[in-house]
Amino acid sequence: MNNRSTKRFRKRQRPLLAMPLLVAALAGAPTARSYAEQPPAPCHPNPLAAQDSATVANRGDVVKLPQPLKDTLIRLADRPHSQLPLQIYNEADGNSQLFQYYLLDTSGFQPNVFTKIFPGINDHVQLTATGPNCNLPTIGAVRVVLEPKPGLPTDPNNPRAFNDVFTDLSGLFVINNESGWYEGWMIWDIPVAQVNPTPRPDGHAQFGTILPADATALAAMGTGNNVPGATFATDGNAVHLPSASDHFPGIQSNTVPIYVSMGAYNCLQQSDCHAYWEFNYQGTNWVHPLYELPFTGGFPDNFGEAPDTFEDGEIGKTLSLVPGPGPAGQQNNPIVVGDNPNLPRDPDKFDSTAGFEDQREFRERGVPSGLADEIFLDVYERPASFMPGEKNLERRLFEAYKDEVARVDPDGHGIITATVGDIDTATDGFPNNERLYLPPTLFNRFAVTREINDGSLAPRFSPSQRGWVLSGSLVKVSPTVDASTGRDSDDR
Repeated sequence: MNNRSTKRFRKRQRPLLAMPLLVAALAGAPTARSYAEQPPAPCHPNPLAAQDSATVANRGDVVKLPQPLKDTLIRLADRPHSQLPLQIYNEADGNSQLFQYYLLDTSGFQPNVFTKIFPGINDHVQLTATGPNCNLPTIGAVRVVLEPKPGLPTDPNNPRAFNDVFTDLSGLFVINNESGWYEGWMIWDIPVAQVNPTPRPDGHAQFGTILPADATALAAMGTGNNVPGATFATDGNAVHLPSASDHFPGIQSNTVPIYVSMGAYNCLQQSDCHAYWEFNYQGTNWVHPLYELPFTGGFPDNFGEAPDTFEDGEIGKTLSLVPGPGPAGQQNNPIVVGDNPNLPRDPDKFDSTAGFEDQREFRERGVPSGLADEIFLDVYERPASFMPGEKNLERRLFEAYKDEVARVDPDGHGIITATVGDIDTATDGFPNNERLYLPPTLFNRFAVTREINDGSLAPRFSPSQRGWVLSGSLVKVSPTVDASTGRDSDDR
């Protein structure tokens, strides 16, 4: 270990210090609350705190924001940082419109080795995620805005609308080894579907619904929570969202979350992270291959059981390196749909000029978010109309993934290509694919995870929270407010 590494190690291993108090400062700044939150010695304060805070408070993309969000952005600017909170630029003639946000911290889930020191476990090694700047609290803010582009919807509930997600975090160490990264996730806890008494010709429930027999079985679970419109609970009891008092694996959230990735990012020299992500149907409002879940470390075999993937030796047993229908289907030929070095797989090649469909990406590994919901309805909410009597969740998941992708995929190879997944494509008897894309307004939670290169697209240890480092809940903004200034050089 060189001298620099030794110095860094010792600095990180200082005893936990009392969190500094937030005090009023920046007299005259145009905000109800301002912060002077500097790290205690021997860490070094931000010498430009007053200037940085005033700059952000008066910036055109911040001045009209709701006060709690504005306060958090000013707080981030006040702290030591490499970059100020992200500037949002117009991508159209009108301002970007903030319609929801999330405020993040480490208090909403069971502490883990990334967020807390445990004697005998990680008290004599380098801290890896939270705790920089002499243990200032790790916090963050996520802004979700609609871009009022010409000819596109200005309602964020419309899946054709274009939305941007801006994430600013303070207090996460840079990740150095094994291609590690942080990843943001918008999360929707699926509700109990509405009842449609008319099945498909094959007896399966219609898209997005359950049959009366399914509803009867769900209502009989637990204490009767699972009625149409309620958030689905795997045990039928009152909904339990992640909490600091959870204890893995016995006490965990009983909801079924759908995770949409907000992209991977690392942090900067001053332990601040900043990320931009587009939330739209063109390849971003998609979900990891759900069949990876039984091999991530947090998925149970049956209803009500604790996850046992690790104990069963199944971590990483099945990967999605070659896209396809998963364990219940036939694996595709990697020469045909593998990552060709002469034509590397690139999900950003979602659209093309008319007449050049053959240039669009055809090797997507994930599925649109609304199709992920349909798969989970088969697994959890259709006990009478899908694989009746089968209680093993792995088998239900594998078969549901294969069957629901096949309804949309006319080629039968278990891949939703860019052409097939386009929102204007007609599939499964529907005139277009609007049903396959969940609007961002549904996503009631946000989390940041500590990832490492394990070959999976699914969140680490999902659906448990053992890989989380930050989380927060949805705050809606209605009516929307202007949240941009200046002009982006490229309005795409």
